[in-house]
Amino acid sequence: MWLNSEGEQWTSLTKIESSLCYLLTVRVIRARNIHQADVLSQTDCYVSVWLPTASNDKFQTKTIKNCKDPVWNETFYFRIQSQVKNVLELALYDKDVITQDDHLFTVYFDIAKLSLGEEVFMHFKCDSQRQEELEVGFALDNISGPPETIITNGVLVSRKICCLEVQVVEKKKKKEKKSLSMQGSYEGTQDIMLGSDLVFSSSSPAKFHYARYKQPTLDVTLPGKKRPPSLCSRVYDTGSPNVELHSIPSGENMILAEDKGFDLYAKAEDCLCSSPDHLDVRLGFDLCMQEQDFLCKRWNYVAPALKKVLQLQQDLLNHETPVVAIMTTGGGMRSLTALYGSLRGLKKLGVLDCATYLTGLSGTTWTMSNLYRDADWSQKDLDKQISEARKHMTKCKINSLSLEYVKYYKKQLCQRKREGRRTTFIDLWGLVLESLLHDGKDNHRLSDQQRAIDHGQNPLPIYTAVNVKNNYSTLDFKEWVEFTPYEVGLQKYGVFVRTEDFGSEFFMGRLMKKVPESRICFLEGMWSSLFSFNVLYIWNLSHSSEDFWHRWTRDQIDNIEEEPLLPLKPHELQTRLFTPPGPLGNTLRSALTDRLCISQEHNFLKGFHIHNDYLDNTHFCRWKDTVLDTFPNQLTQSDEFLSLVDTGFFINTSIMPLLKPERKVDVILHLNYSAGSQIQPLDQTCKYCSEQGILFPRVDLSEEDRKKLKECYLFDGAETPGAPILLFFPLINDTFQKYKAPGQKRSESEMEDGKVDLYGCCSPYSTYSIQYTEKAYDRLVQLSEYNILNNEDLIMQALRTAVARKRQIKK
Repeated sequence: MWLNSEGEQWTSLTKIESSLCYLLTVRVIRARNIHQADVLSQTDCYVSVWLPTASNDKFQTKTIKNCKDPVWNETFYFRIQSQVKNVLELALYDKDVITQDDHLFTVYFDIAKLSLGEEVFMHFKCDSQRQEELEVGFALDNISGPPETIITNGVLVSRKICCLEVQVVEKKKKKEKKSLSMQGSYEGTQDIMLGSDLVFSSSSPAKFHYARYKQPTLDVTLPGKKRPPSLCSRVYDTGSPNVELHSIPSGENMILAEDKGFDLYAKAEDCLCSSPDHLDVRLGFDLCMQEQDFLCKRWNYVAPALKKVLQLQQDLLNHETPVVAIMTTGGGMRSLTALYGSLRGLKKLGVLDCATYLTGLSGTTWTMSNLYRDADWSQKDLDKQISEARKHMTKCKINSLSLEYVKYYKKQLCQRKREGRRTTFIDLWGLVLESLLHDGKDNHRLSDQQRAIDHGQNPLPIYTAVNVKNNYSTLDFKEWVEFTPYEVGLQKYGVFVRTEDFGSEFFMGRLMKKVPESRICFLEGMWSSLFSFNVLYIWNLSHSSEDFWHRWTRDQIDNIEEEPLLPLKPHELQTRLFTPPGPLGNTLRSALTDRLCISQEHNFLKGFHIHNDYLDNTHFCRWKDTVLDTFPNQLTQSDEFLSLVDTGFFINTSIMPLLKPERKVDVILHLNYSAGSQIQPLDQTCKYCSEQGILFPRVDLSEEDRKKLKECYLFDGAETPGAPILLFFPLINDTFQKYKAPGQKRSESEMEDGKVDLYGCCSPYSTYSIQYTEKAYDRLVQLSEYNILNNEDLIMQALRTAVARKRQIKK
C-alpha cells in the first residue's frame, strides 16, 4: 500500500496465490449425422482436441473413413490450472489426401462448467436442422502434488516457469548440429553441437524457458536417424510419455533418454517468481510509482498557477486542486503546426502551467516529441520552438529521397533487424519523418523525456496507439495502448513495461532478450502510421458505417444447445459453435480487412494466461469492446507481436488515457485538428463512452451550432456526476477573419491575413501535405493561438467550476 497525491491509501490489485492444478479427462466418443463434405463419398472425420492453456500440442483422434456417424472413443488428459480460464476447442475435420483438410466446425467449451469429482457426458447440438451432434465425456479430478504459485491482477495470470538445460552426448564422438524443440517455450527451437563431454556451461547446453505445469513437449531431431519419441509431461496420452518434465528435480542433472548413438541429459532450474517484484512487467491497474511521484511534484506548479489565473485570495490545498489535461487530435502537419499555436495561447493565459497531462496522436506526437527535448519547455515562451518547426515545415522535402538518405534508411533498417526486430514499411516512414522534421539523425528516445518531468516542471506527455489483429476490422478489434516516458501498457489487461524495455522480448512477464530502445522517430512513425489503412477503413470514411460488410468479415459464432444442462456457475462462458467461412468468404474477408502495412513490436503479454474471473474484473470490463473478448484463447496474450496503428484509424482522439479513473482528470481541453467534420471525433467519443459505461459529459449541440461552429464550447458535465468538464476547441476560422487579436480589429491592409482556408479543396493544410509556405505556417499558428486567447472567459469558467466542485466533494 502507498499514499496517492491526495493522501488516500492505494492498494495494488496484484496478488500471489497458491492455486491447485486439476486433471481434466476428455473422452471424444462419437459424432452423428455429419453432413457430406466430399462430392463422391461421406466424410473422413477426425476431431482435433486443443486446450492451449494446458498444452501447445493439438491432439487428434484417428480418422474414421467414409462415415457420417463416426465413433472414436479416444481419451485425452490435461493438467489444468484452476485459476486460469480454460476453454477447450473441439474441431471436427474431414480428412483429404490431396487438398487441405476441410474444417467443418469448432465447439468452444468452458471447463469452468464442470464440477470437481464428477463425470459428465455432453451432447453438443451442432446443427439442429441436420441434427448434427458431437458427444464428449468430461471428468475433473484432483491431481497429486503441491499447488502452483501464480501471480495475478485478476485479468492476467503469470505461472511458474523453469529453465531446462538440455545436452545431447553422442557416443560416436562425431560432432554434428542437432535440433531440439519445445513447443510453448520461449526459445521454441534450438540447435546444439554434439560433443563427447557432459559439461553444463552457459554456452554449450540448449536452454528452454517454459511454464512448468503446462505439459511441455521436448522433441529431438537427429539428422539421418529416425526421430525418437517426444519427451513430454503429459499425465497420460494415447502414446505413453517417456518422462514428465515438470517432475524433474530442480538443480539436479538427470538422463532423459539413452540410445545406442547418444544420451540425452537435462537439468531444470526454477526461475525466481515469488512476488510481483520479480516480474519484469507491472501487473496492476493503478498508476505507476513514478507517475504518482510526478503528480505530487506537479502540484507545486499547478496550485500557484491556478491561484494566479483565477485571482484567488488563498492558496489551493491539494484536495482543492483540479487535474487539468490538454488533449489533442491528429491531422498530419496541420495538427503539428496548430498545436504550437494553441500551446502558445495557453502559455500567454497562464493556463499551460495549470495542466497536468498533455496527450497526443498522429501529427501532434511530432510536436510533443520536439517540445520534450527541452527539459523546461513550458517554463519558457515557445517562440524558439515555433521558429525551429517553421524552418523544417517550409524547407524543400525532396532531399529526404536523395541517394544519401536512402542509404541511411537502409543502414538503419538493417541495424533494427540485427537487433531482433521485425521491420516494416512503418519503420521506413519513421525515418522519413526524421528527415522531414530534423537536421540529421535524431538520437532522442521516449525514456529521455523523463528529464523533462522529473521535477514536475512540464505536463506529463501521453502518446496513444491502438493494437489491432489481422483479419478483423478496427471496429471489431482494437485495444488502447498508451506511451509515457515511464512505461508503455494496455490498461485493458493492466500490464505495463518500462519504456526502455518496450520492443524487447518477454515470456510470462520475464524479460528474456533485451533489445535497445527505439529512437523516437520509429515511435512517431507508428503513432502516425498513415499506411495502415484497409478497404473497410476507406469504406467507413465515405459511408460512416462498416455494417454493410460485417456479414462478410465477422466470424459465424452461435450459442449452441448442450445436454445435459449443467448448473450455472459464476465466470463461465457459454458453449459456442464456430462455422468457418468458405473459400469465397475467406478471400473477401482478407481483401477487406488486410492492412497495407502495420507496425509490429514484440508482445510483452506473451505467455500470460487469462484469469478464470477476468470477465468480472471491472477494469477489464471498462475497456472490453472487441468481438474476441469472450474468446480468451484468441486475445492479445496469445500473439507473438503487437500490431500497432495510428489511433485515428478508430477515433481521432487521444482522450482515452485521461478517462482512466485512477488519473482523476477534472478538466479536459479538447483541441481538435481533424479534417472534415470537426464534431465527428467528439460524437464518436461520446458514443463509445456511453457504450462502455465511461463517465463523459453530454455533448449537446444544436443543429445551428453544428452547421456553423463557434470557437469554443463548454460542457460542464453537470448532468453526469463524476464526468470531467470538457472545453471543446474546433479548428475553425471565425472571428479571426476580422480580429488579429482579441478586441483588436484588423485594418483593411490586414484583412488578407485573416483569410485562412482550412478545409477547402485548394487549402494548403491537407492532412497529406508535408510542406507549407512561410505565410501558410504563420497564419495557422496565429489562428490556433487566437482561438485560445479569444475564449479566455470560458476557460476560466471551467477552471473555477472545477475548483468549486473539488471543494464541495471534500466537504
